[in-house]
Amino acid sequence: MPCTMKAHASEPSPEVLSRFEEALAQLSDGYVQGTFEDRPWGATIRRSADQRRIWLYGEQLGGTDVVSFNFYVLDTGVVLKPCEMASSKVIDFVLGFRPT
Repeated sequence: MPCTMKAHASEPSPEVLSRFEEALAQLSDGYVQGTFEDRPWGATIRRSADQRRIWLYGEQLGGTDVVSFNFYVLDTGVVLKPCEMASSKVIDFVLGFRPT
């Protein structure tokens, strides 16, 4: 799913990206409900057949907040492409989301 990328002041450190990647790997494909910052959320995760592209769209249930990004695993490394939001928001969500 294409998205428009927002310009960012700084990129996440390799350590933060590594933790993000580990947490993202724990999320199952498809739709899952859970909590983030003590609020209910629903998230859809899709992975390409070759596992080199992951798309996530999440929305706060009963609220207006959303999180969306594409994550690419390239031969040269990984690339996080948030959709119209800061990388830090995406990273905080993946690290803090708890499926129920």
